[in-house]
Amino acid sequence: MPTDLLTAAKDILTPLGYEVLELEMTGSGNKRHVLLRIDRLDEAIVSMDDVTLATEVFSLELDRLDPFESPYKLDVSSPGPERPLFSKRHFERFHDLKVKVKTATEQFKGTIRKVTDTTVSFEVEGETRIYNLGEVQARLAEWPNEPR
Repeated sequence: MPTDLLTAAKDILTPLGYEVLELEMTGSGNKRHVLLRIDRLDEAIVSMDDVTLATEVFSLELDRLDPFESPYKLDVSSPGPERPLFSKRHFERFHDLKVKVKTATEQFKGTIRKVTDTTVSFEVEGETRIYNLGEVQARLAEWPNEPR
């Protein structure tokens, strides 16, 4: 994935109140698919109006940048139940929920227990594991009962 497209998405959508969580590209040639996952910076639920606005704005930016030689399909969505977590605020927001975690050396499911400015702690089978925020990739493994 060209990081310049991720940067472009952030540059154009952040001022509108959106956090760009992921930008994935799959396929090639006439089968290219671009998936953009967004959240709201105010942490409200992403509405259809939000998705529509983000789609229109980022689509215009893609047209301006013209990064592909052939047609592509753009989908914009909210993060859904496998939401990626990477910032301190993400882990704070979903504290006490189960997550799937990847590090450079292992994968596991654990519950988010403590978040500091630089670390996140998980409870895994009764043990506490502490990692630097930049060392882990995590996704929700359960969905909260109430919106967070």
